[in-house]
Amino acid sequence: MRIHIETDRLLLRDLGDEDVHGLFAMDSDAEVHKYLGDKPIATLAEAQKYIDFIKQQYKDYGIGRWAVVEKESGNFIGWSGFRYVTDTINGKTNYYDLGYRFIKKYWGKGYASETAIASLNYGFKELNFEEIVGIADVAHMASNTILQKVGLLKRNEFYYDGTLHNFYSLLKTEWENSKIQQ
Repeated sequence: MRIHIETDRLLLRDLGDEDVHGLFAMDSDAEVHKYLGDKPIATLAEAQKYIDFIKQQYKDYGIGRWAVVEKESGNFIGWSGFRYVTDTINGKTNYYDLGYRFIKKYWGKGYASETAIASLNYGFKELNFEEIVGIADVAHMASNTILQKVGLLKRNEFYYDGTLHNFYSLLKTEWENSKIQQ
């Protein structure tokens, strides 16, 4: 399993079959899916299908969400990182989306911000991305706060699946002039 990023507290590595129970614990929780269309999963097979989808993204695009592991405990606590989006969303297509999702008991520990900053730095420095995008339901205050805190700039609002969302992005040149670089 390839480790892509290591922070003081966390490892970000390829998502694998061994993460199916952790992914199920996270994505079967209705609170976790409150701002994601209220569609929690119901079976381990659905969790495995998501892992298989991410593994295919690694093959097709060289990138996909990464498992986040707490170093101290060794526990899978969620996922973070990039997804290459080929659908047209908000008039944009073929872009790198920054995202994060965690098991509820790990909320409020700063892990989303920690992984988002580390991912931005990795995306611009190591992967040489020109732009990174973040999207959040306007009602999801925590996610909007994180995207702004890590330096993404709100560009506009748009409707996605009938729900108003904020569209954020950060260009490499903006990142180079920001204070978020590590």
